[in-house]
Amino acid sequence: MKLVVLCCLLPFAVLAAELPEPVFPAGVGVNIHFVRGHEADLDMINVAGFKWVRMDFAWSGTESKPGEYNWSAYDELTANLEKRGLRAIYILDYSNPLYEAGVTNRNPFTQQEQRGIASPQHPESIAAFARWAAAAATHFHGREIIWEIWNDPNISFWKPKPSARQYTELALATSKAIRAADPKALIIGPACSGFDWKFLNRFLGSGILNYLDAVSVHPYRDAATPPETVAADYQKLRALIAKYAIDEKKQKLPIISGEWGYSSKAGSLSPEIQAAFIARQQLVNALNDIPISIWYDWQNDGPNPNENEHNFGIITHDGHPKPAYLSIRILTQQLAGCRILRRFDLVENDYVLLCVDSSGGFKLAAWTTETPHAVTIDLPYKTVHRFGGIGGDGERYQPKLENGRMTIELAPLPKYITIR
Repeated sequence: MKLVVLCCLLPFAVLAAELPEPVFPAGVGVNIHFVRGHEADLDMINVAGFKWVRMDFAWSGTESKPGEYNWSAYDELTANLEKRGLRAIYILDYSNPLYEAGVTNRNPFTQQEQRGIASPQHPESIAAFARWAAAAATHFHGREIIWEIWNDPNISFWKPKPSARQYTELALATSKAIRAADPKALIIGPACSGFDWKFLNRFLGSGILNYLDAVSVHPYRDAATPPETVAADYQKLRALIAKYAIDEKKQKLPIISGEWGYSSKAGSLSPEIQAAFIARQQLVNALNDIPISIWYDWQNDGPNPNENEHNFGIITHDGHPKPAYLSIRILTQQLAGCRILRRFDLVENDYVLLCVDSSGGFKLAAWTTETPHAVTIDLPYKTVHRFGGIGGDGERYQPKLENGRMTIELAPLPKYITIR
């Protein structure tokens, strides 16, 4: 079968030199919920092959007196990340009672009424947030941190209710302040939950693209909707960026998958399918030229198997690896140093990706979104000296090869095949 050539991935290195090259596992990341300590968790994250950690950078926790900033907790986390070769995406988020009043809104997960602090929406609070963000960028200058402005501002994380106008005002003021403080800082936004097209149109049409290094979205979908369905959304978002960009460089601004996961809640998605989805999410994002992909979440938020929010992690609430942990570790090991070269031209739901490393070695990553079945591909090589594979569950796998044609048993969990 013929091969479909993918779009060139090289522009990312030109447009944003500090974003990772499209080589596994340079863009593989995970969301955490801790700052101090947890070095055993960071060791496990490192062993799994993650290169990025995303964490809240809380305004109220670092400015308890007006204009006085305490970065010590994040100094510790940043140092612990750097010791392991990990980089940070810090989320500049949430409000501060020094500058905004308390409000009531509805928790999106429990639907219970809850108290909180209004998001920055007045000139004084917006200016204070921007000063704080600029001070953080100055303090952490040169540490290769990416600053994401807010988290899911198009849903209840913006209080008392979502407002594209209010969030955009904050994002513009903040990005301008960071740029003035550190012109080389990496800034992303809007950290939008899903592809909220009305919200994205308002945000991208504001002139914000002049200040961003990438557009971040959180491409969540329900348990019945697999990662491969994201391709059309990325295409539509790229068209929207091009529509509002002021020049050719900004028209090709990268998209970052800043937060996206699947819960293994009982009766919804099995741990085994979650393991398939974490690998396929990374592969599909790379296939769609996404330089960074952050999986949500590192650890289950609670012990209840029937609670959706308790089961996004790739380790259990008490710290034991789930199948998803093994799956991502095998992906990062098997494809280390590889970039995706081409996708074989198969039916829509079958994926066989040809990957190449810097030495010219080849790997295949293969799976299906349907029930398991075999496919046969024509290898683009005259001679194959040896070959062999491993599944995402760690089991060895040997495809069949005859007269330059390879037959592979596809399943929802990807397989990785080395060809020499």
